[in-house]
Amino acid sequence: MTTIRLTMAQALLRFLDAQYVEMDSVERKFVRGVMGIFGHGNVTGIGEALERSRGSLEFIQGKNEQGMAHAATAYAKQSNRLSIYACTTSIGPGALNMVTAAATATVNRIPLLLLPGDIFADRQPDPVLQQIEHPMDYTISANDAFKPVSRYWDRIIRPEQLMASLLQAMRVLTDPAETGAVTLALPQDVQAEAYDYPEAFFRKRVHAMDRRPPAETALDRAAALLAGRKRPVIVAGGGVHYSLATEALRKFAETFGIPVTETQAGKSVLPWSHPLNLGAVGVTGTLAANRTVAEADLILAVGTRLSDFTTASKTAFADAQTELLSINVASFDAVKMEGLPLVADAKLALEALSEKLRLRGYRTAHDPEVIAARKREWDAEVDRLYHLEQREGLTQTHVIGIINEFVQPEDVIVCAAGSLPGDLHRLWRPELPKSYHMEYGFSCMGYEVSGSFGVKLAMNRGEVYTLVGDGSFLMLHSELVTSLQENRKITVLLFDNHGFQCIHNLQRGHGSDGFGNEFRGQTGDVLPINFKGLAENLGCAAFAAHDADSLRQALKDARAADRSALVHIGVLPGTNTDGYESWWRVDGAQVSNSTRVTDARRENDEIRRTARPF
Repeated sequence: MTTIRLTMAQALLRFLDAQYVEMDSVERKFVRGVMGIFGHGNVTGIGEALERSRGSLEFIQGKNEQGMAHAATAYAKQSNRLSIYACTTSIGPGALNMVTAAATATVNRIPLLLLPGDIFADRQPDPVLQQIEHPMDYTISANDAFKPVSRYWDRIIRPEQLMASLLQAMRVLTDPAETGAVTLALPQDVQAEAYDYPEAFFRKRVHAMDRRPPAETALDRAAALLAGRKRPVIVAGGGVHYSLATEALRKFAETFGIPVTETQAGKSVLPWSHPLNLGAVGVTGTLAANRTVAEADLILAVGTRLSDFTTASKTAFADAQTELLSINVASFDAVKMEGLPLVADAKLALEALSEKLRLRGYRTAHDPEVIAARKREWDAEVDRLYHLEQREGLTQTHVIGIINEFVQPEDVIVCAAGSLPGDLHRLWRPELPKSYHMEYGFSCMGYEVSGSFGVKLAMNRGEVYTLVGDGSFLMLHSELVTSLQENRKITVLLFDNHGFQCIHNLQRGHGSDGFGNEFRGQTGDVLPINFKGLAENLGCAAFAAHDADSLRQALKDARAADRSALVHIGVLPGTNTDGYESWWRVDGAQVSNSTRVTDARRENDEIRRTARPF
């Protein structure tokens, strides 16, 4: 057996550089590169290997560990999980900064490879700088915090352990049903230890991402259930994108006349103008979608994990006569809410189910005129909100309308948290798949700017716009500098409404007078924050907008800029959308000295009783 002597870190990079995936006979390099921030836990191990032995892997210097891991997650999401960046950090706080990003990836079913440094395996310098000491278990380090938010976790305490661990890591990263964050904790001494690795370990490996076909018996059960229903509605999730099934979904819906609604991750599976696309569903849903879903006798959930926003906390399809049929590659998601599971790749399942239904001569009983009328009514509502003006300043929906009219079809918008996801889910009008990038599984504040940089890494045309509130922007915007460093232009559209207004609205909707959510000083005045000046001092182009005309001009100027840009947009608080016959469970206090609070709780409990029990 031929061997090659390498440090564990050198072997790790050589292995990652040789990993490929194949889907539909198309081969792609799986690991594009490594993002990293160096410290004493990785600079002389992985750092040395990246400097001298990284092969064709790219290296990107992050500015915040959470931010760079969000960027890697966004890159993988925009790449339909067919390509990734790994992320390396030092031990202690550097590693722990990635825990939030690990959870974000795992919740959203996105592959993310994390390589945090760890304490010395030989324990000789203990306690080393930044080490957490647990008196009952000396094997515990900061990296154990990754266990509950990782789909696979390991600590490499001998260099030869790397081989078995990397094979398991690749199994999880390339499995559409199991994927999420993979954490390999790397003790800093072991990173630098040499071992005689078999050369065969570094051969090119092509991981076949085989589409899982539906079992014939499961397909028959699904066809029989659907064929017996007159008013089915499709709920399209992110799995439609990841399985490249947008065209299959369109054909299926058109063939049988089934209306389509979209989750946050599924939005843009159909053009907004498609006659069967009723838009967003659930808590942040359109009136057209929510009314049609309420009348459905079957929900066909495709590639969605059925979160509480999609199901309106299980009130959206609570009729006892409404059945649920769930197409999902993960059985864990397919059986939720007592659905009939069709565990399979979305594209193959839709194509096979279509054939079964054709043989039965199936067609829904939906009245096309009713569907068309509802769609026209909603389109008119969007037009109204897009042009909703107030003398005091810009409304949030008017700003969204101006932006939507300005961007090009191939441009991508990115968002994650606050009131913007609800408005964008309802109101944004995408024309092309993957032009709407929303992280709403974890709704992680701070994802927006970092995610935009990751999306830009995955794109070869079009502009990337991050729509972000001032609260999220203040939490994490450091990867703006990385975008400048890497010459990957992104444009930040900063909606400044002086605080965490989404939660302020939620708070007041449950009886509060409003507490702790607005950015006000001791005098009660709104804090004046110079976001434009901040962006300029970071090196970005920066513009400001205070009315519709200045916003349109700022968008033009930002698009013409030769580097990342920020547009500071003053927005009136409380001018977001809400309602449209949906509900979200947020339990208020059962006992309070405010009758508004207890009245809101009583109303909440009445609606709760209408929800599906499981």
